[in-house]
Amino acid sequence: MEHPVGHNGQPHLQGGMLMLAAIVLAMANFIAVLNMTIANVTVPNMAGGLGAGTSQGTWIITAYAVAEAITVPLTGWLSARFGAVRVFVLSVIFFGVFSLFCGLSTSLTMLIVMRVFQGMTGGPLMALSQVLLLRIFPKEKAMAAMGLWAMTTMLAPIIGPVLGGWLTDQHGWATVFYINVPMALAIGWIAWMMLKRYELPLEKNPVDRVGILLLVVWVGALQIMLDEGKDLDWFASDKICILAVVAAIGFAAFLIWELTEQHPIVDLRVFRHRGFSACMLVLTLGFGAFFAVNVLTPLWLQYNMGYTPTWAGLVVAWGGALSIFFAPVAANASERVDPRWLVFLGVLVLAGITLWRSGATTDMTYWQISIPLLFMGLGFPFFFVPLLGVVMGAVEEKEMASASGLMNFIRTLAGAIGTSLVATVWQDKTTYAHAELAGIVATSGDGAQALATAGLPRGLESALVDGLVSVQSLMLATNELMIVIGLVFFVASFSIWLSPKPARTVDPNSVGH
Repeated sequence: MEHPVGHNGQPHLQGGMLMLAAIVLAMANFIAVLNMTIANVTVPNMAGGLGAGTSQGTWIITAYAVAEAITVPLTGWLSARFGAVRVFVLSVIFFGVFSLFCGLSTSLTMLIVMRVFQGMTGGPLMALSQVLLLRIFPKEKAMAAMGLWAMTTMLAPIIGPVLGGWLTDQHGWATVFYINVPMALAIGWIAWMMLKRYELPLEKNPVDRVGILLLVVWVGALQIMLDEGKDLDWFASDKICILAVVAAIGFAAFLIWELTEQHPIVDLRVFRHRGFSACMLVLTLGFGAFFAVNVLTPLWLQYNMGYTPTWAGLVVAWGGALSIFFAPVAANASERVDPRWLVFLGVLVLAGITLWRSGATTDMTYWQISIPLLFMGLGFPFFFVPLLGVVMGAVEEKEMASASGLMNFIRTLAGAIGTSLVATVWQDKTTYAHAELAGIVATSGDGAQALATAGLPRGLESALVDGLVSVQSLMLATNELMIVIGLVFFVASFSIWLSPKPARTVDPNSVGH
């Protein structure tokens, strides 16, 4: 029996070889996304071990996020100029090398520099793993490939904090980076041996140096502003105001330049497709809300419910349990029904469960908290997997690498914005709720009087009442934010209908060409 061939005349991989290649590509995406969150809970340990403060240590996270955000949208140009397989293999190998140097760092400066290089090599892995999966899979199995890729994208941010906390507690913070090394080197070697024959002819386009410079300026300024805004009281700080102005001007200049440049570093013309633009709106709202929930939940559990970081991570991890099983189901369903309906219903599930969680109380048990999170894992695959199909079906085949890079860039940026906003708003709402409740308690005086009557020493009852007010303030702020996030999901669900029905299915034979 003759095997079907791809665009460059090479037969598609079959059976076990196809599955091995798929796992290798999916794992590359997994470790890139994992490193966005795996260091979050270990920053105090890293900073302390290198003789720096925790506030300085946050640059360990920021450095990776900025570098990754900058390189992700460059994927289309890089793959056309140097070859998708070559760029992928070199990126994953150097990702392992820079991970090793992160673990060997002897100062905070060295660690931050290595995290920048790690992020620069991690960015292309996300988009190119998706592009190469579509290239090696037969057309009829394209959505199955997207389901596998989406599964790693969904699970990695959830597993990251749990794995990072456990590795740090058991073996020290450096192991958070060392675990990448053997995986990256193995993935690079296997990928090259299996995929080098799928390389497509190169396009020797000139380098858009101005575009690269403008991209670095506005993305860097925006990411730093988002990361430091909460600590510097946002626009009350001159530094944040300057960063905002730089980001705004840089973004405007970048748009003008890239839309008029003959060989742009980022092909923004894909936004001319209404389906792509509508999907990016859904992705921005949906992923921003998803990251907001994943940030808010462990904050609430640790500050309000007395959970340790490890236990908080274990609760959040339930959100990925059902995703493992339903990602293939969502991929299969996308081939049979209009994927817009699946996106709509999937995001509606996320909206409903988030609104359900807005009725949380301080006396909830572990399972009362975990079960709603478990069922969020049912909604997310039906949001994310079919959306990939709508995106790739909305653009021309030659634009798929650029579309994939832009989609991953917007997803990363939406996550950063959602994380920053939820942390700031949660703090502000808690302060406001505390002031309101304290005023009510002080006016009535019933709480302190009841405690005094019960025999509590004078003066201690006020401290106890204030503690109770603080606990309830955090709870009220959390529930209010859950309502807001639920409404964002709700808007995202209806936004998918701005996209026309995909005119075609994904043809993997020309992906990245």
